[in-house]
Amino acid sequence: MKLIKTKIPGPLIIKTKIYNDKRGFLKETFRNNLFKNIKFPFDIMSSSKKKVLRGLHIQTDKSQAKIITVTHGKIFDVAVDLRKNSKTFGKYVSLIISENSDFSFYVPKGFAHGFLCLSKKCTVNYKCSEYRQSKYEKTLSWNDPKINIKWPILNPILSEKDKEGLNLHYFKKY
Repeated sequence: MKLIKTKIPGPLIIKTKIYNDKRGFLKETFRNNLFKNIKFPFDIMSSSKKKVLRGLHIQTDKSQAKIITVTHGKIFDVAVDLRKNSKTFGKYVSLIISENSDFSFYVPKGFAHGFLCLSKKCTVNYKCSEYRQSKYEKTLSWNDPKINIKWPILNPILSEKDKEGLNLHYFKKY
């Protein structure tokens, strides 16, 4: 396994090798020694239908670093920099991840995260560096024009919470 930088400092692609044979495949999804200063005590798994957009979520206190791995289907994954003093505040990294990808995606603390399910169904696993604390959860608007994420569809299926996302300006002053 090795870590590959993205266009924004912080998020990383965790490249792995896939071992295929006639039975299927095997791949590592996590090695603790790659993240010596971060512990991941908490895992989450979500399942979504096609066109479901989840996010963009962040905990404003007890912020979480996450490692995203797709175990079924395909997603358009996004991380938005909300670190206040960052030169890339409001910028985002996006990539497509599928069950066949030879990588996972590391999203550091201070980034809002979300994804859009591109396949009929998808299952996404998250490793998290902090426990989920609903009182600190906030949602960044998925279609904020200042961020201008190039989502592959215009009318995703959203939860009520995600429909009420806050604009980028809120996170600058928070």
